[in-house]
Amino acid sequence: MSEMFRLRLVFALLMSLLMSSLMSGWVTWLNIGLHPDFLLRWQYAFMAAWPAAFTVVMLCGPLVHGASQRLAGWRRG
Repeated sequence: MSEMFRLRLVFALLMSLLMSSLMSGWVTWLNIGLHPDFLLRWQYAFMAAWPAAFTVVMLCGPLVHGASQRLAGWRRG
């Protein structure tokens, strides 16, 4: 496994973990509030969201990175 691919994989794992945790928690809270089974429902939402988020980050990450560089006017060298 190349070093760049390993970096991309670790980044995707961490970014998808962070975003899935925050967004599933936020949307669960918006939908049910601080309900007695909030943590159970959040866990269920997170377990459904994390694989999807990881897949999206792995597939779309390079495209978003390139678009970000173009939008920011960033040039190599």
